[in-house]
Amino acid sequence: MIKDDILFKAAWYYYIEGMTQQQISELLGLSRMKVVQFLDQARQEGLVQFKVRSDFSNRLQLEKDIIEKYKLDDAYIVPTSPNNVNESVAKAAAQYLNERLKENDYINIGYGETISYTLHYLLSYLDKKVSFISLAGGVSVYAKSLVGSSQISRNNASVDIHLIPAPLIMSSKELATELCNEKSIRNIMDMTVSSDYTLVGIGALDTAATIYKEGHITDSDLVLLKRNGAIGDILSQFYDKDGNMINAELHERLISVKLETLKEKKNVIGVAGGPAKIVSMNAAIKSGMIDILITDEESARALMENY
Repeated sequence: MIKDDILFKAAWYYYIEGMTQQQISELLGLSRMKVVQFLDQARQEGLVQFKVRSDFSNRLQLEKDIIEKYKLDDAYIVPTSPNNVNESVAKAAAQYLNERLKENDYINIGYGETISYTLHYLLSYLDKKVSFISLAGGVSVYAKSLVGSSQISRNNASVDIHLIPAPLIMSSKELATELCNEKSIRNIMDMTVSSDYTLVGIGALDTAATIYKEGHITDSDLVLLKRNGAIGDILSQFYDKDGNMINAELHERLISVKLETLKEKKNVIGVAGGPAKIVSMNAAIKSGMIDILITDEESARALMENY
């Protein structure tokens, strides 16, 4: 079983992460010739089929344990990347969704760097017609992956894109309320109700958060949020260690579908990984906002061992 695990890791790092055989050799403590043999074995046994299967016993058991512990519908766990964990779990999320999407499915998309990565990779896989619907304002973040167009055609796929035409945060509660009542924005928010999948990132309360890097909140805001009990965010809405939304003036100025509605949706996929997000991942899943978890192996083990 240990050999199967190393075989899977070698295949993942080479074919998905794009690492060289020498880098894999150093990472796994193997000779370069042994890495070559593993990669050849992976091809011969059908492990590599334009994507990496994840059905080896130890990782499958970890997925089952996570599902049972948090009462999830599903989980998909990939090897922990030594480089960019966000990008690695995003590739996994794109692969997971691509295998399950049907013609004319609707996918709600959250806000953040990991989701942006996921959309980028998913668009390179798609070969069917689907529609994406944004759950929040902040068009510039979505446009990085969706090219700012209302429709994309590639790989025999036709993708319709429905972005909320508004900033993420307004200067006042009154402006946010007024804008959310605009017909063009209300129509898109109403579309999110009947989606087939909802894809959201799980953020940590630190300077790596997209809402911070985009300049929407400051260092002082982070301090205040922490004092009020915040430990993470989804859709730029902050919650405490039990997954309950905290009282924050910022929330009243957001152009976003409300966080509580995630509990009413089906197939909500949470995508996150890395040590900084363990606390926020645990709270989000425990609260019932997430139905399906996509993460890396080290994060999954931390969730099992620390909570």
